[in-house]
Amino acid sequence: MINRVVLVGRLTKDPDLRYTPAGVAVATFTLAVNRTFSNQSGDREADFINCVIWRKPAENVANFLKKGSLAGVEGRIQTRSYDGQDGKKVYVTEVVADSVQFLEPRNASNNQGGSFGMNQQNQGANAGNPFEAPSGKPSFNDDPFGGTSKTIDITDDDLPF
Repeated sequence: MINRVVLVGRLTKDPDLRYTPAGVAVATFTLAVNRTFSNQSGDREADFINCVIWRKPAENVANFLKKGSLAGVEGRIQTRSYDGQDGKKVYVTEVVADSVQFLEPRNASNNQGGSFGMNQQNQGANAGNPFEAPSGKPSFNDDPFGGTSKTIDITDDDLPF
């Protein structure tokens, strides 16, 4: 039997971290996952999926994710039931996460203009262009073939595949 779930979505609110009487951490959160299709009026709908994660990963989720954070969740679907306060049986379906991946830089919501985790020292040195590499190191903008009109002659023997 296979019961695997992989989801990518945004948290609808801050995770709720609690501890069992035995001291085991458990975090619950809801992930909004967009559907791949639009409805009849052209709007994209989303599913709101309840997730649970246990132990140290639960503490990490509570410490590093917040409402609106983009996260990847891998786990399994679990159903359970309990008697509600009104005496009726309540059924719950949720994803029990084995792992949660943080898919955005920690400061993505701070609107730092694409610096992606650069500390204050580096921001001062590269204030003109946040993507410019420090002197002496190549940046991703350096194109060894750019700016030349020479033809590059490559044979099949030069290719590694």
